Amino acid sequence: MSDNTKLGPWIRRFLLEHLVHERGLARNTQRSYRDTLALAVPFVGTQARTPVDRLAIVDVTAERVRRFLQDIEETRRCSTATRNQRLAALHALARFVGERSPEHLEWAGQIRNIPFKKCGKTPVIYLEKPEMDAVLASPDQETAQGRRDHAILLFLYNTGARADEAAQITVADLLLGHVPSSGYSAVTLRGKGNRMRHCPLWPQTATELTALIGGRVGTERVFLNRRGQPVTRFGIHTLVERHAAKARAHVPSLSAKRVSPHSIRHTTATHLLRAGVDINTIRAWLGHVSLTTTNIYAEVDLEMKAKALTLCEITGGGPSKRWREDKGLMAFLHTL
Repeated sequence: MSDNTKLGPWIRRFLLEHLVHERGLARNTQRSYRDTLALAVPFVGTQARTPVDRLAIVDVTAERVRRFLQDIEETRRCSTATRNQRLAALHALARFVGERSPEHLEWAGQIRNIPFKKCGKTPVIYLEKPEMDAVLASPDQETAQGRRDHAILLFLYNTGARADEAAQITVADLLLGHVPSSGYSAVTLRGKGNRMRHCPLWPQTATELTALIGGRVGTERVFLNRRGQPVTRFGIHTLVERHAAKARAHVPSLSAKRVSPHSIRHTTATHLLRAGVDINTIRAWLGHVSLTTTNIYAEVDLEMKAKALTLCEITGGGPSKRWREDKGLMAFLHTL
């Protein structure tokens, strides 16, 4: 079997050449494509009864891809959004092969014709101010770990940073005022597609970060775990979930919400909007490319205002008896 027909060499070229050098995708996006193929290739090998290293491009049939998508939904309990994300990676691989190998154009077309499944609109989960305060109050700040946990939670709420963005910041990314309690402070965040943005820091956030970094060199990560190693995005997820679980004991309404770094990000945006910050500033604050993405928070705020308006609605039994019996007035109106 020539290299042009084998699946393995195409996957290597796709992951190492196309995603990295030609498209320059963010590391997390590369990992997402890699993880999709790490799941799909063994599944196809089992279906084709062929060792993974001997699979050909044509072994990845459209029918087997459909079975794979069905399997991850039913066996792995993946959501429709995750299913569509996996399919998007396979579409990208098919496009890559089809553009470089005319003999596989028909195969590429069959894979790319597999449709995305319609996905219901996922509600935005955010915390009300008392709920967010309870999560922030959860760490025991009498301990070193508690102070670090509180600094991370406060940083996430202040900046609306994604977990990976928070994990990646270095001491050099911080611009802390000479007097943290009053001077201007900010942080440089690296978002999706390696796009950089600057976010202001509250005086309290700057004060806690100043104490946390303790004179460390600029290349060191800001947030470290108990072993002194850089905290990972998974570590930040675990930290948020742990303190949210503690906060539920004091604020029962948190039991109905799945609290994660991303729900804190939604909380930041919603609270900024309610504070009167314009939507375009929030877009820049969160690092969204399109204003359309940020507009979901405006919709959330409008829903909240509509609910508040309903609570204030005047209820009554309709026009008074006196109005209905005012026959002279009604006759007058009918003559107009």
